[in-house]
Amino acid sequence: MAQEKVFPMTEEGKRKLEEELEHLKTVKRKEVVERIKIARSFGDLSENSEYDSAKEEQAFVEGRITTLDNMIRNAKIIEDEGNSNIVSLGKTVTFVELPDGEEESYTIVGSAEADPFEGKISNDSPIAKSLLGKQVDDKVTVQTPGGEMFVQIVKIS
Repeated sequence: MAQEKVFPMTEEGKRKLEEELEHLKTVKRKEVVERIKIARSFGDLSENSEYDSAKEEQAFVEGRITTLDNMIRNAKIIEDEGNSNIVSLGKTVTFVELPDGEEESYTIVGSAEADPFEGKISNDSPIAKSLLGKQVDDKVTVQTPGGEMFVQIVKIS
């Protein structure tokens, strides 16, 4: 039997996924069932766009529930390794782009909780892959889809 994929994540990330799962199961699922019931009352289902839309949403919600269940069941909580001098999962890394010196900070998390808009990048991203295992003052070459980028790590927390 194939081994299940492990999803590294922070305690906070797992909690957020559990909250989303609970909301989908207790609120969203019921809302969609109600929309389907109302759409059925309109009669002919063959040309009922409300019914089709509600069924599509139901499929999305059920798919997301399955995905979240799997992620939570196979979550591996990122433990603080105690060494704040080395970039690792769960750490926030501040670096400057070379040569212009634009400073950026990201927290490196598992793909299940990555959200670039919140400053959380996946450990599978090109930037994170290049930074993992590095230390403050290290100069790093990052291969991105847009080409090479050069950065220097200024802080790890």
